[in-house]
Amino acid sequence: MKFICEKEKILKGINSVINGVSNKTTMPILEGILIQTNTNEVKLTSYDLEIGIEYILDANVTEQGTTVVNAVMFSEIIRKLPNADIQIRINKNNLLEIECEGSLYKLATMNPDEFPELPKINIDNSVKLEQTTLKNMIRKTIFAVSTEENRPIFTGSLFEVVENKLNVVAVDGYRLAIKNKEVEEGNNFSCVIPGKTLNEVNKIISDSFDMITVGIAKNQALFEMENCKIVTRLLDGEFLKYTNAIPQNWETRIKVNKSNIQNCFERILLISASSIEKEKKYPVKINIEVEKVTISCANQTGDAKEEILVDTEGKELEVGFNPRFFLDALKAIDDEEVYIEFGTNRSPCIIRPIEDGDYVYMILPIKMKD
Repeated sequence: MKFICEKEKILKGINSVINGVSNKTTMPILEGILIQTNTNEVKLTSYDLEIGIEYILDANVTEQGTTVVNAVMFSEIIRKLPNADIQIRINKNNLLEIECEGSLYKLATMNPDEFPELPKINIDNSVKLEQTTLKNMIRKTIFAVSTEENRPIFTGSLFEVVENKLNVVAVDGYRLAIKNKEVEEGNNFSCVIPGKTLNEVNKIISDSFDMITVGIAKNQALFEMENCKIVTRLLDGEFLKYTNAIPQNWETRIKVNKSNIQNCFERILLISASSIEKEKKYPVKINIEVEKVTISCANQTGDAKEEILVDTEGKELEVGFNPRFFLDALKAIDDEEVYIEFGTNRSPCIIRPIEDGDYVYMILPIKMKD
């Protein structure tokens, strides 16, 4: 094996596959990156038996070959080399030599025959959309994915196509986020993709109009772009019937400048953060009156109160919420104004951007202490 490649290109490839490398394994081969050469290109592959990532980069290949090298060591060396062309080759002692200007490093390699093959996926259904669209859909929902392993199905997001509309849904038991987008005509399907995978997809895809295809098989999903593909297992189980969980009516609704209320929550979180670890017991209180909302918090750290002018419809209301859940949604919304809809002090709250009708975020309230 012998090839020359610009540092920027090879580093982009490494950054794309590095998070498919296993960091908790008894199999050293899974801690490596598989490097394979072809005519004028090099393929980098990582696979932790759950997520597999392949990235193809252009290079000047003069000798063919395949090897596996420790991902962390390889990554750190490339990262710290000068911004110049890098020559990579296998020497007669089967060491990987990395040479750039006056630098020369030699790394031990592993047997590429021991590297597991990525699953072969026979696509049953697929959807094609712009990378910037998928990136936006993941960004607006991923924070609502559960981190609790006792309900594995909620550690992923539901991807479903219904009547030419892609719905991405995340829920963790306390909140729910949904983002929709019209897509090209295709078959209806649904699956649950691990949140870990979606985080990696979001790091790799660009904020561009380049296309990405999401393909679904029986128990695997494939994200495929021009020079990169990501395969992942799907989660088994029954996802929440989310359409039944979203209130269709409200008793109190406010219209508010998104930045104003976001700033209020960020400031009040300075006080509430000390005790919000017990988030069910220490909420912030939201008091809705005519044309005014008061957000307050009191605990052993101190007291905080914020007042903000809003457009109010319906009844006055006092209700408690985890402020972090509000902030997560507000940070994900790009509109200048939002509607926040309430039922009673025990029913879910809905946040809707005024312009973006394809996004809904729901939060459950917290019972207030007397």
